[in-house]
Amino acid sequence: MALAEAAARGRLLRWPRVLLFGDSITEFSFQENGWGAYLAERLVRKCDVVNRGISGYNTRWAKLILPRLITENTSADSIVAVTIFFGANDSALKELNPKQHVPLEEYAANLKSMVQYLKSVDITADRIILITPPPLQESAWEKACLAKGDKLNRCNATTGQYAQACVQVAKECGTDVLDLWTLMQKNQDFSSYLSDGLHLSTKGNSFLATQLWSRLENKLSALPSLLPYWRDVDHTNPEASLL
Repeated sequence: MALAEAAARGRLLRWPRVLLFGDSITEFSFQENGWGAYLAERLVRKCDVVNRGISGYNTRWAKLILPRLITENTSADSIVAVTIFFGANDSALKELNPKQHVPLEEYAANLKSMVQYLKSVDITADRIILITPPPLQESAWEKACLAKGDKLNRCNATTGQYAQACVQVAKECGTDVLDLWTLMQKNQDFSSYLSDGLHLSTKGNSFLATQLWSRLENKLSALPSLLPYWRDVDHTNPEASLL
C-alpha cells in the first residue's frame, strides 16, 4: 500500500499536550534531571510536554504572550494540562530591579487574567495548575548578583507575599495550585533545593517534579498509550493494527 493511501485511510495521530508556561525555572526544566524532563519521561507515548519557559519574563509580559501560544483556534481538547509558573521575577525589588519588578496587586491581576483567558478558549479550571515561586536563599543569590556587578535585588519575605497572592488567585479562580514557597520551607533548610539561591538544583527539580506529578497523575492517568505495544501489532497485517 502506498504511503499516501495509508495516510488517507488512517486517522491523523494527535498527541495531547501538557503546556509548561513560565520563566527561567520552566525554561531550564528540560535540562538533565529537570522537572519538565521528568514529566516528559513519564508521559511518553501519552502526550507531549511542551516547554514554553522564557527566561527573565514576568507576568506583565507573559499575559501578552499567552494568547499567541494558545489561540481560539487551538483545539482545547488537545491540551490536557497547563502550568503557569511566574513570580520569581515579578517579586524583584522595584528600586533595584525596576525592569522585571511587577507590583503585587498587578501580579495577582495578571495571573487571574491568564487563567480567565484560558477558560475563555475552553481550557477548564481543572486543567490549570498555578505554581508559586520557590523561596529565595538570599546569601547565595547575593553572591550571584555580586558576581554580575549587581546588588541583592530580591528578598525571601517579598517572594513569600507573591506566593501567597498566587495561592489566593488559584482559590478565587478554582484552579489547583502548587505552593512551592511554603512546601520547600516546611520544617527544613531549603538551600539545597536551589543552585544559586533562585533557580532549582537537581534536588529542587526532583522535589518540584514529585509534587507536580502527584497533582497531574490523577488528571492524566486515564490517557491511553498512543499506538499499540509492538508485540500487539499484527505483523502479517500491520495496517489492521496501525491504521
